[in-house]
Amino acid sequence: MATSPRLDAKIPDGQLSEKWTKFRSTVPLVNPANKRNIEIIVVGTGLAGASAAASLAEMGYKVKAFCFQDSPRRAHSIAAQGGVNAAKNYQNDGDSVYRLFYDTIKGGDYRAREANVHRLSEVSGNIIDQCVAQGVPFAREYGGLLSNRSFGGTQVQRTFYAAGQTGQQLLLGAYSALQRQVGLGNVTMYTRHEMMDVVMVDGKARGIIARDLISGKLERHFGHAVLLCTGGYGNVFYLSTNAMGSNVTAAWKAHKKGAFFGNPCYTQIHPTCIPVSGDHQSKLTLMSESLRNDGRIWVPKKPNDTRPANQIPEDERDYYLERRYPAFGNLVPRDIASRAAKERCDAGYGVGASKKAVYLDYAAAILRYGRVEATKRGMHNASNEELQVMGKEVVKEKYGNLFDMYKQITGEDPYEVPMRIYPAVHYTMGGLWVDYNLMTTVPGLYALGEANFSDHGANRLGASALMQGLADGYFVIPYTIGAYLSGDIRTKAIPTDAPEFVAAEKAVQDTIDKLMSIQGTKSVDYYHKKLGLIMWDKCGMARNEVGLKEAIEEIKALRKEFWSNVRIPGDANEFNPELEKAGRVADFLELGELMCIDALNRNESCGGHFREEYQTEEGEAKRDDENYAYVAAWEYKGDSDYELHKEELVYENIKIAQRSYK
Repeated sequence: MATSPRLDAKIPDGQLSEKWTKFRSTVPLVNPANKRNIEIIVVGTGLAGASAAASLAEMGYKVKAFCFQDSPRRAHSIAAQGGVNAAKNYQNDGDSVYRLFYDTIKGGDYRAREANVHRLSEVSGNIIDQCVAQGVPFAREYGGLLSNRSFGGTQVQRTFYAAGQTGQQLLLGAYSALQRQVGLGNVTMYTRHEMMDVVMVDGKARGIIARDLISGKLERHFGHAVLLCTGGYGNVFYLSTNAMGSNVTAAWKAHKKGAFFGNPCYTQIHPTCIPVSGDHQSKLTLMSESLRNDGRIWVPKKPNDTRPANQIPEDERDYYLERRYPAFGNLVPRDIASRAAKERCDAGYGVGASKKAVYLDYAAAILRYGRVEATKRGMHNASNEELQVMGKEVVKEKYGNLFDMYKQITGEDPYEVPMRIYPAVHYTMGGLWVDYNLMTTVPGLYALGEANFSDHGANRLGASALMQGLADGYFVIPYTIGAYLSGDIRTKAIPTDAPEFVAAEKAVQDTIDKLMSIQGTKSVDYYHKKLGLIMWDKCGMARNEVGLKEAIEEIKALRKEFWSNVRIPGDANEFNPELEKAGRVADFLELGELMCIDALNRNESCGGHFREEYQTEEGEAKRDDENYAYVAAWEYKGDSDYELHKEELVYENIKIAQRSYK
């Protein structure tokens, strides 16, 4: 299982705790005068992209930033709810950099790169300091200290939060930093622009082809380096918690130009989402994992119990996570909580009209908080009604916007009745393979945040997505990009009328022309929904050999039908959302096949990749460390043709063991 010679992770030598410090002290630098002559393209302006663009511009580089939204503030990072992790040990509960590192490796089922995860843990504390300095309104205790809460897979409180809108507040901080650089003229911002392809010159990424989504015009842009900060690909399933515009196109175009795709089958299913209510839906809504801090998850002990939740006595309720995982209870990692909910529903204990839901109940938490408040106020004989009122006030302060959102969507008041939740596609741990410097296998092409594979293994712990995005943008790429650009200071700006730019634009235009010429009978959404059903049924929460083989053939057939029968109204040279979607779905149809190929190749269960043939007697994921302790990095060779390269995962500071949260 040797590492492929095509993969050089560039991990620094030395002790794990000293690698990043040593790297920062020895990495080649670009002097300020030379930085002014170097242009960097940043695609995507969520947390990773906005923080990277702002930081690099602050350092003196000339930056071009692109987003397909009408403002960087509309990036999907804004939808994150629960919090951001950092090893500051504010609660004096035993947290440390090593413990965050260990929890992340274990939470990812020992399928993440050790050096990258330790670096992430090291810089996590800096993220909080940076964001506080920007004015991010983190929740605070009465005395003014920053507040913390717990998330799944940990036994400490290390998650910093701003009610249930942490992503929004962090993005506004990064956006402010970005806009400052725009105002200074150091960043040129291109909104309503979508990257359509990477331009390669002499084997290096030297620019992009972008489409102005308002006019339909194609544009050529040069850059000494290109950073892809374009998020994940969960919308391959059609229904997910992602914004409807979230897509894989930028990463996929890079993949087809030589960037290996790492672990594409690693998909995270989030356990606390509002259940599907019908086939009319275009997306699903996440209820923050932070709700599992105080909410208790249960189902009736009697199968097919149709009684309202509040009429089911306590002794007839099965708090199955607390029963199965007493050490972590409701705060087990997401993959485990999701499979446990699916198991209960498949066994006939599901609730609601669809029977595809479980309860998330706040009744006990409301009473508990009510008693605390009563004690604080000297009310030693408070009535149950008074306790309820005071408890609801506390819950509202902590989670009020989440409770309001649930009520608006479902029409049910979660202060009075338990929420109904069910797992849904949320995050993708796979992404473009990158080395320690965050560079892909294409020189000069980087991937940051959810667009790369590097930090989460086979399952991401809650509140670690915001941590990685900001770490990559603020504290990693400003150092690591120097290793490449220091050797590029003599490279002059390449004219965009160079043959490579002309050829890349022509290839993009040819694809657009082909899509517009089909004029079939089915809409883009028709094919996206069909792909999503195949992926969810056969490469979703559970996979097996037979289903994956069927899915591969079904996706091939669906892709063939798409390219012969899709109908795109309107014109290419105008604002045309259906054309935008068509290009993205065309890429999903190729990615979906690779995801199934990867899942079929990995004959083990680990994290979010659950192969039904490989599980313990208790139904837990059963890894095969002897044969599959590697990153699967896939090289594009042609249509339905991929070559597997393996990066061996070596753990020198952690003892690999079967995950246990009992």
